[in-house]
Amino acid sequence: MMNLYSGTTCPFSHRCRIVLYEKGMDFQVIDVDLFSKADEIAAVNPHGRVPVLAERDLVLFEPNIVNEYIDERFPHPQLMPADPIMRARARQLLVGMEREIFSHMEILEKNGKGADKARQEIKARLTEIVPIFSKQKYMLGDEFSMLDVAIAPLLWRLDHYGIDLGKAAAPLMKYAERIFSRPGFIEALTPSEKAMRK
Repeated sequence: MMNLYSGTTCPFSHRCRIVLYEKGMDFQVIDVDLFSKADEIAAVNPHGRVPVLAERDLVLFEPNIVNEYIDERFPHPQLMPADPIMRARARQLLVGMEREIFSHMEILEKNGKGADKARQEIKARLTEIVPIFSKQKYMLGDEFSMLDVAIAPLLWRLDHYGIDLGKAAAPLMKYAERIFSRPGFIEALTPSEKAMRK
């Protein structure tokens, strides 16, 4: 049995839950209170953070690594491109998104110093990618992929984070609604995450 130690409001855990539900696999989600982290997490992840995937002797704890492992181990539906060139591009885009967008989410999660700057950075980066969705259904074209999984928790939390993209972002918000209507996304939501959107 595959176990995912997951924060009920953690956007990075949310990504891993989406992948597991998209795959329709047999797994167990173990909710971890992020404010009083279980000793069990510290024992399996030296950084004491979630998500953590545990399966027999294997323990993984970076969301992108967890998700790629799941995708390779259970290849249907495939979330990383089959073509090596496209897969490399997808990985490069994911790294760029981590540095330029997702790194600011941690600041917003803590709502501490630098939160306003983080909101501005996320808004600027998301505004830059709006034109993509005037031309295609998902990040890499017509197929739902790991890039869509990665950005979905952020798009779900825009109101919660106090980020208003304005009317110019309509294509991005239509794209977000496409993701939010997927059964895998809906099943992956925790009650706390459902409460984040009005």
